[in-house]
Amino acid sequence: MQKKITPFLWFDGKAGEAAEFYKSVFGDVKILDTRYYSDAGPLPKGTVLTVTFEVFGQEFVGLNGGPHYQFSPATSFFVSCENQDEVDRYWNGLMDGGTPQQCGWITDKFGVTWQIVPKLLGEILKDSDGERVARVMRAMFGMVKLDIAGLQRAYDGK
Repeated sequence: MQKKITPFLWFDGKAGEAAEFYKSVFGDVKILDTRYYSDAGPLPKGTVLTVTFEVFGQEFVGLNGGPHYQFSPATSFFVSCENQDEVDRYWNGLMDGGTPQQCGWITDKFGVTWQIVPKLLGEILKDSDGERVARVMRAMFGMVKLDIAGLQRAYDGK
């Protein structure tokens, strides 16, 4: 069954390159379909129009629509990580040409913003102890790439 909502990402001629890049970063990526411009244009016939790809089961469509629109961090993709190895692997992969942001956010070389976040953070933030949560939030705001051990130390009050 087709999903009702599919993120549709506007690239300036680099949709195919982006899909291959995400494959190198996340590993669990499938290129599902590639479509090309026809004689009708506006780009030359045979130029990639769209690339449909799947990351961890989530389908995306990349459109080569030209330079008219740019991505912004107002839209980001949240990647839930099991452990620090996953955080490091995805973070380091996206850093290839990317720009790190605060609190586990990173903008990749295509301008797409990702949140690379350990599952532990979500669990900690549900804690009913407001002091613990505040310590973790302060620690997180001081981080660029999230560090599970540092978050845990803040949670434990160490």
